[in-house]
Amino acid sequence: MQAKATKSGNERRKPGFVDGEQRREDWKLRRAGELKVLQAIPLTRIEWLVHGFSTRAGGASELKGTEQAPEQRTARVLNLGFTDWDSGERVLENRRRFGEVLGAAKMRVAALRQIHSDVIHVAHARMTRTQAPQGDALITQERGVLLLIQTADCVPILLADIKNRAVGAIHAGWRGTLRRIAEKTLGRMRLEFGTRPEDVSAAVGPSIGRCCYEVGSDVAREFAGQFPKAREWFEGPFDALAAADNDPNWLPWLTMRPPGHPPPSPKVQLDLVAANRSILSDAGVPSERIFCSNLCTACRTDLFFSYRREQITGRMGAAIAIC
Repeated sequence: MQAKATKSGNERRKPGFVDGEQRREDWKLRRAGELKVLQAIPLTRIEWLVHGFSTRAGGASELKGTEQAPEQRTARVLNLGFTDWDSGERVLENRRRFGEVLGAAKMRVAALRQIHSDVIHVAHARMTRTQAPQGDALITQERGVLLLIQTADCVPILLADIKNRAVGAIHAGWRGTLRRIAEKTLGRMRLEFGTRPEDVSAAVGPSIGRCCYEVGSDVAREFAGQFPKAREWFEGPFDALAAADNDPNWLPWLTMRPPGHPPPSPKVQLDLVAANRSILSDAGVPSERIFCSNLCTACRTDLFFSYRREQITGRMGAAIAIC
């Protein structure tokens, strides 16, 4: 994802939610001391399942405010990603605390080196951090394996096959969304575990919303070429930017600007949650079992990490396991 968050800090505090349908009764913010974990209530009712989406509070890591987010003071945060500014020991302690809150303290964590791809791996108890494969989705039918993906604006998706007791965790940035990684993960679960999409419940966690996610003509063209309904997911001059032969600066002399100072390229705003919701639905997951938190990470840096808003920041975790 190579876009920037839009709107001023004061403006971005107001919406807080991604555009689209929002059913707050499907979600709860669970507190355990200083830690706060977001959960989809329908998934908490599955007795053999543990899951949750982490927030930024209550960790062992220390994150300082930046020029991009000066309102963020130096604070203790729950960073679950191995970033340059944090130590591995603190990240592992944060993961331990997160797992403890989920009731998964004794489980083996399976994670990835995420590369914005459509690569899917079957996770098992033998996976270790040093052997983490490259990819952006994990699936398993093995008990006691906590699937963990990391985000700081991209879309985290957790899948639970209720009939076959299989689970999946997906990291979907715009590139993964474009490649339909959610649909492909369902397909891989069918191949490995016999999963049928109609038996799946999906929890789509916090991510950057259309309110804050600007992209350019390259992304608009890519989506227009892959999805007939792409226009529904964009706000702004989508048709103009999606035209294959469009170049907004093709005659700079008509812009009345000095030579060498072309106007800025027009932008559109992309709703990645709506795109992934549509992909899951088209793949056969019942719409009434697709639960979207619709919280915008760039709007709510009091609660979440946002790379677009902060640049130097931590990573949240979305985790799911069979217990």
